[in-house]
Amino acid sequence: MKRLLTSLAMAALVAVPLAGCDKPAAKPSFDNTDVTGLGYARDFALNDFNGKPRTLADYKGKVVLVFFGYTQCPDVCPTTMAEMANVMKQLGPQADKVQVLFITLDPERDKPDLLKSYVPAFDPRFVGLYGTPEQTAAVAKEFKVFYTRVQGSSPDNYSIDHTAGTYVFDRDGKLRLFVRHGQGPAPLVHDIKQLLT
Repeated sequence: MKRLLTSLAMAALVAVPLAGCDKPAAKPSFDNTDVTGLGYARDFALNDFNGKPRTLADYKGKVVLVFFGYTQCPDVCPTTMAEMANVMKQLGPQADKVQVLFITLDPERDKPDLLKSYVPAFDPRFVGLYGTPEQTAAVAKEFKVFYTRVQGSSPDNYSIDHTAGTYVFDRDGKLRLFVRHGQGPAPLVHDIKQLLT
C-alpha cells in the first residue's frame, strides 16, 4: 500500500508541470481585420529611395506596415502617413521595432528624390519604395491593391484612385492585418503592441 501511495504521489508531481504544457498560446485579440494565413501579400521586390533593392526579408525582426499611395495624393495618403507618424509617437521606444513602408503607385512622377523628401517628412524612419510601372503592377496584384489613373486637364495632370488601407506584417514577415483607412491610431497601436509581445 505504501509503495502504491508513493507511486501515486510521484505521478501527481510529474503531472503538475505537464498540465501547463498543453495550454495553447493566447490568440491575439486584434482591433483591425485579421488576415492571418490568407495567401497573398507574400513579398515585394522594389527599390528604396536610395536606390537599394528591397524585399520584405530586409525588415525581418520588425513589425512592418505597408501602405500604397502617391505623393500628389490630395487626401488619403497624407492623412494616412500622418496617422502612422502619430502611431509611432504613441508607441514610444517600441516604435524602433516598427517599419513603415510607402510604396508609390505613381513611379512616373514619384522619382527617388521626391520620395526621399516626401516620405521621411512624416517620420525620419519611414521608407519610400518604387519600381518600374511593370514592377508596381506586379506588387499591386500580389497585394490585391486596386489602382487606376484618372486623367485630368493635361497629360501630367492626373490623379490615381487606389485601395486605401495598410498591410501589417509580424516580425517573421507574415501578413497578419489589414487596416482600413480612417480608423484612427488607437486600434493600430493596440494591434502592433500585440504583435511585439
